Amino acid sequence: MAVKSLIAVGAGGLVVDIECHLSNNLPNIIIVGFANKAVDEARERIRGAFASSKLELPRKRIIINLAPADIPKADSGFDLAIAACILQASSNVLKDLFQQAAFIGELGLDGTARPVRGIIGKLLAGREKGLATFYIPVANVQQSLLIPGLHIIPIASLRELADHLTGLKSISAIQTDGADTAVNSMSHNVEPRSGRVVLSMVVGQLQAKRALEIAAAGGHNILLSGPPGTGKSMLAKAMPSILPPLGREEILEVTHLHSLASHDYDRIITERPLRAPHHSASHAAIVGGGAASKPGEITLAHRGILFFDELPEFGRATLEALRQPLEDRRITVSRVRDTIDYPANFILVATANPCPCGYHGFATAGPCRCLEPQVRQYQQRLSGPIIDRIDLYTTVHEVDHAVLLTSVADDAADEAVRQRIHKARQLQKNRYGLGFLNADVSNLQLNQTAKLEPAAKVVLDTAATRLHLSARAYIRTVKVARTIADLDESPAISPAHLTEALAYRPHLPAPV
Repeated sequence: MAVKSLIAVGAGGLVVDIECHLSNNLPNIIIVGFANKAVDEARERIRGAFASSKLELPRKRIIINLAPADIPKADSGFDLAIAACILQASSNVLKDLFQQAAFIGELGLDGTARPVRGIIGKLLAGREKGLATFYIPVANVQQSLLIPGLHIIPIASLRELADHLTGLKSISAIQTDGADTAVNSMSHNVEPRSGRVVLSMVVGQLQAKRALEIAAAGGHNILLSGPPGTGKSMLAKAMPSILPPLGREEILEVTHLHSLASHDYDRIITERPLRAPHHSASHAAIVGGGAASKPGEITLAHRGILFFDELPEFGRATLEALRQPLEDRRITVSRVRDTIDYPANFILVATANPCPCGYHGFATAGPCRCLEPQVRQYQQRLSGPIIDRIDLYTTVHEVDHAVLLTSVADDAADEAVRQRIHKARQLQKNRYGLGFLNADVSNLQLNQTAKLEPAAKVVLDTAATRLHLSARAYIRTVKVARTIADLDESPAISPAHLTEALAYRPHLPAPV
């Protein structure tokens, strides 16, 4: 009987059958089945774990096969399954314990069971394939509690596993229900965001604050433009404070993605992520991939915010890589070995100066030292397709110095904004279903639900001709207007809603 385990494949997993054959040749452990060095080194970990656990390793030639053999295996999480397979082949174990069960975990030389990355994706993949019982390290149990309908056997050591499989001492199982109490029990592992910025801390900038509210309500991408030191970055960092909290399914999804890229095996992500990569970050770090095909910043911002400070300073290839996730809410990472599809449903919040020195068109903020060709070249770093995919453009102006130190957090004002966003999102949930916002819907759905008043349609068509809007910009303008109408709790889009949406289209020269 094969022992089952799972391997991470992108954001999901694949069931692997592990077989053991014992023969009377020279004692050795041989692992076959397209295993990389991390898997092949399991031989030494298993020898050490058996010796430390006072378990007898068969003095025979042990051949371990990982099937299917044509899929690369690059995961240390097979250790527990290989050890269980050897025990099954050499000991008097209870065979029924292996039925519909999978073993996931790494072994230390002292016999302890160590946690592995991406446990949520593996458990979900196993459940989808009909597996019901999972033997996993104790340190991975807390994340597994987020998934309902699992029968978890927490393993602390190889000795415990051997005693359980032979019936000497059973391990108490955990039945998961995925309840919110699983999140509450993890409160001590949640890292609160220190020094959190709230919207009311920003002095003035009413138009930019309004644009952030619209972006948060409908999931729209936004670019804040203006001279240095006017509060663009502060506004962007304040946006998480007005977003609604993550739902239970979103917590599961976000926690899984972050566990693929980090070693925080017991951490549950309960706040919407705010990812702010520097413009010097590598292409693979932002997009994803690399030797281990890990998710990048674009995926780690899923269900949260991706903040690009000084957007034109990012590399051309990185900016163009935003096209797919901004349109499809997913990103495909293609490499020689494999192609992986990751979710990437985030709100892009970007800032930009109008020129390299930052003062073009803002004489009161300071004299511009750039030549006209430099200004054009700087503004043209953003291609037309990227400009089309950003829904809201707003200018952040300089603030009178006399009022800068008068800002205090206004909890009532911030709560009022959060309530308006919550109501708008609730309307969208009722309209489209759970998980969809105005920015996410297809053209067909928008056509069926936008409810443009005839006068608003005339305004839109006239403006589209005068502003030379592309078909994509035309549709995105309607989506923004639908969000503005939702904030007003209006069933239809009026000319006023559409006019405000058009005011957030870019007025910079079109790139060549």
